[in-house]
Amino acid sequence: MGAFVISKRNNDAYKFVFTSRKGKIIFTSLSYELKFECEEDIEKFKQDIASADFFKFKSSNGKYFFKLMSGGNHFATSRKYTTSLRLQKGINEIVLYGSKSETLDFSENDFVFSD
Repeated sequence: MGAFVISKRNNDAYKFVFTSRKGKIIFTSLSYELKFECEEDIEKFKQDIASADFFKFKSSNGKYFFKLMSGGNHFATSRKYTTSLRLQKGINEIVLYGSKSETLDFSENDFVFSD
């Protein structure tokens, strides 16, 4: 099963990624100013995953990616895939496991092991 992973960008904005069962990033969200906005959007997406729209694109260098729309708004952008079949597998993983995936918060950078 996949996971939603919350983290901070270099500009102190929050983001989350959805990772596959194998730990590969499938998509990255837009930036959020506050962490609770990130958490709320994850929960809304998990509840309304059936109504999400996936718009597929092909970049100028031949890579495939999708933009995820939720509630009529741009929600996230996928990583680049080498084939359209791999792109579809990424979408299938979201549809199958997204609603039951756990949310992990790595935004505080509290490391368990010290240097």
